[in-house]
Amino acid sequence: MTDSPADATPYEVLGVPATADDETLRRAYRRAARESHPDLGGDAQRFRRVQLAWERIGTPAARRAYDTGARPGSSSSAPTGSAAWRSGSGRDDYAPPTARRDSRPRARSHGHPGGRSREVFLAAEREWVGLGDPVEDPYDPVLVRSAPRHVRRLLGEALAEEATAAIIADMGIGVTVWHDLDAGAEGKLDHAVLTTTGLWAVESIDWGGPVHVEHGEVVGETLAPGERPVKELVRAARAVQKQTRVRFTGRLLVVPDSAVDEDVELIGTPRKPTAFIVRRGALGQVLSGSWSPEGSVDVFAIRDRLQQTVRFV
Repeated sequence: MTDSPADATPYEVLGVPATADDETLRRAYRRAARESHPDLGGDAQRFRRVQLAWERIGTPAARRAYDTGARPGSSSSAPTGSAAWRSGSGRDDYAPPTARRDSRPRARSHGHPGGRSREVFLAAEREWVGLGDPVEDPYDPVLVRSAPRHVRRLLGEALAEEATAAIIADMGIGVTVWHDLDAGAEGKLDHAVLTTTGLWAVESIDWGGPVHVEHGEVVGETLAPGERPVKELVRAARAVQKQTRVRFTGRLLVVPDSAVDEDVELIGTPRKPTAFIVRRGALGQVLSGSWSPEGSVDVFAIRDRLQQTVRFV
């Protein structure tokens, strides 16, 4: 359990409503702990999530702090409350920094990372709240945490895209990135990243839970029914490729470090990979070439072509 809005809330982990009384909460914790305990045939990851949930709301003081919007483990130097989920609000697991600590040149960037996802989140949240009801702060943790998970996940996607953008920006002036590319009927492609190793189609996703690769697709308990991330990435990349007439070197699905066990995992076959699922913490290494397949591309020609043909959502 991280501090992503896409995560299950402690109440959801324990299987009780946020209005449950203390005794109901204790019974739910005991039942969940018993069912998930590894010594009793349960799942270790599930057991750990149950323990973390109890740490957050198991005492009146902890529950009161969580219910009023406090971030677990927050410090005076970290953004708290709604600031933690605002675009450009501070350097944490998701949001890009507001100020540079050095004068190194940054990657060339075009488009607005997370912009469309935030628009979709705000519209979905507004519909959930009710069109006639005022919303003073759409990023208020109390409001966000009480929203249905599919609404919270939209904010998680925006934050994930912004986190990827922050990593790419720190790779330096030799890198160019386009965000929120128009993929026509396929929606959008989160990022197209051009480095000396190639042009990469990149999607940033946070499902709020662990995932794994099965039969060439990413699967997990927290994916929506019928969701096929790899297929969707392939289609979006092909649409942008057709529009720009520039081929992608490869396709990457960037996920939170806690979502997978390996830094990089192949989807498909080594001779003809469909995509790679990449931990966020390893993305810089993958794009810089320390892991990427050997080879180089004509950066100037590709950049010029994309500048002339790319469209944004």
